Amino acid sequence: MDLNAPATADIGALRTLADRNGVSAHFWDWYGNQKDVSAESLLAVLESLGVAVSRSSTVGDVHAALEETETREWRRALPATIVAREGSSREFPVHVPDGTWVRVTWVAEDGSTGDCVQLDRWVPPRWVDGALVGRATFETPAHLGAGWHRVIATLEGGDVHSTTLLVAPNRIDNGPLADGRRRWGVAAQLYSTRSSKSWGLGDAEDLADLVAVCADRGADFLLINPIHASSPIAPMESSPYLPVSRRWVNPVYVRPEAIHEYSALTLEAKKAIEELRLAANATDTTDALVDRDRTWEAKRKALELLFAVPRSYHRNSEFRHFVAEGGQDLRDFALWCALVEANEGVVLPDEVGSCGAPSADQARLELADRVEFWQWCQWIASEQFREAQKVAKSVGMDIGVMADLAVGVHSKGSETWAHQGLFAKDMTVGAPPDMYSQQGQDWSEPPWSPRALAESGYEPLRRMVRAALANAGAIRIDHILGLFRLWWIPAGGGASEGTYVYYDHEAMVGAVLVEAQRAGAVVIGEDLGTVEPWVRDYLRDRGILGTSILWFEKDEGGWPLHPGAYRRECLAAVNTHDLPPTAGYLQGIQTTLRHELGLLVEDVESVRAQDRLELEQVTARLREYGLVSSASPTEEEIIEALHAYVAKTPSQLVVASLVDAVGDRRPQNLPGTYREYPNWRVPLGDGDGVEVLIDALPSNPRLNSLFSVLNAQVRA
Repeated sequence: MDLNAPATADIGALRTLADRNGVSAHFWDWYGNQKDVSAESLLAVLESLGVAVSRSSTVGDVHAALEETETREWRRALPATIVAREGSSREFPVHVPDGTWVRVTWVAEDGSTGDCVQLDRWVPPRWVDGALVGRATFETPAHLGAGWHRVIATLEGGDVHSTTLLVAPNRIDNGPLADGRRRWGVAAQLYSTRSSKSWGLGDAEDLADLVAVCADRGADFLLINPIHASSPIAPMESSPYLPVSRRWVNPVYVRPEAIHEYSALTLEAKKAIEELRLAANATDTTDALVDRDRTWEAKRKALELLFAVPRSYHRNSEFRHFVAEGGQDLRDFALWCALVEANEGVVLPDEVGSCGAPSADQARLELADRVEFWQWCQWIASEQFREAQKVAKSVGMDIGVMADLAVGVHSKGSETWAHQGLFAKDMTVGAPPDMYSQQGQDWSEPPWSPRALAESGYEPLRRMVRAALANAGAIRIDHILGLFRLWWIPAGGGASEGTYVYYDHEAMVGAVLVEAQRAGAVVIGEDLGTVEPWVRDYLRDRGILGTSILWFEKDEGGWPLHPGAYRRECLAAVNTHDLPPTAGYLQGIQTTLRHELGLLVEDVESVRAQDRLELEQVTARLREYGLVSSASPTEEEIIEALHAYVAKTPSQLVVASLVDAVGDRRPQNLPGTYREYPNWRVPLGDGDGVEVLIDALPSNPRLNSLFSVLNAQVRA
């Protein structure tokens, strides 16, 4: 083999290199065919992971990278992170100069400590960088409780190394679900559910009203869209699944009048705030889209008025404690907001282009007032969402708010600015082509580097989950397969030109479980799409519920799955936010829109024929279970029957979308589109597109009827 030949000349070696670095060289398409990943894509992804190759690499480079991969772990004394299960010990290697001694100890979260036991495992020493390196094998103690601990290695000669020891629960009991009782709830896009007192989009006060409306009708939880932080200036990203940070909250959801200091304002100031609110609200409720920029422009001015109001001693003390608990991460986020504001854009100049840039510390001093304002906004948002969860529990919900966790973050957001080393360069996350998005999807989010996560002790994941559960009783993890693997797309390539990169799922899931157990929370994974069977079994065994959508659950013959065949350990629903409301789906709006926008790969008439067949089969199933009886059931009858069908399943959680409860037809999101469709901007409306306000929900006959059906069926 010519070592100077292009890397593609030895595709076998390249695929071996990919495999040993957690990169898939093959994948299965939605037709069930195995597809080879191109050499160009493999080289680009490997380079992004820090492997010493590039698209111009030779066969010799690939072979050298293989050798480097083999010796990489021998260069470090301890693994980047050690992961164990509660009640079990875990073996791990320690590398030292050959022939020297080492002492290894553990330090628990509570400060207790002890020695790790060395095991009799002979491993031949290896030459690394001109020196002979030996490997000793130790094990963690089995008695350590779930949590974040440390392992410390003291080498002969005095060098000290330490690493994170993550001890995860074998499984969590999912808090309220431990009693085995089934529960139902409602899913809503918070921004779209406005009231007569809103500022152009649904906010934390609207959330408190909405949980009460649902709880009064028997619901146990309310699933809302991610409320993660977005840009502090216009244009504000419409997608709640493309935030700038997943730890912090978007203050556009704050209700100014509910802030404690509002009562201290003068009548003139209160009048000014009311005028700002009226300016933010749409006057025409027919086809009036959610305008985040207009809302935020008005709301920011109101918040600045309230920020200037002197706080009482105890209120100021609470704020200072919040800032202290937020630590460096909050300080960095607030500084990023102030810099974006000062530079009028998220693309910052080089001198402040990252947290460690030369002028970043100087900017902290120069923008101190604005940094404090953005910290204050986070405090207020936290207070108001905590109050919404308190309301949910006080009116009878034993779960309350179910938070939604996005897959990733904006490439120019605060997280990438503050922690550049955590993210893979020149890569975005997406999905390969499938039946519903036949050209694939590029979500334009940079992925976390698996290696960087391990080096950080999974601290970013830990903080993110802890923040999401601070004011919620449950968490839904969007695309939970991202804890196992993500579809990486090299910059400049199409969504179909990517490949899967694998993560240490034992560590990723373990981090989630530790935080969920401490919060007493329910964990739901959105495990839709192409999922290897063992993954669902693994999640179930760890106490994480899956997700089942009626339209996707089919038997081997393509017919709707019988209710009794659904999983027990899951959240079951008729639809999801990536599908149209059921009324629109029954009309085939998903095919109409994709055809009009050129998103279909197959012939439109063929797709429509598939839609008709699917509807015929679903209706036949509903008749089989006696859920529809008339020859020509109405749209509302079919929708109620579909929800009754899902409620007949053994699934522990059942959820109905608020859009289905009021007869909306318009999709909230059309996958594969950006500007072609007003994604994440459609307000809650009825079948005619007339907006339905929260104020009108308690007396909405359609909503009350559907919720009564669900409540009766689930309680039965």
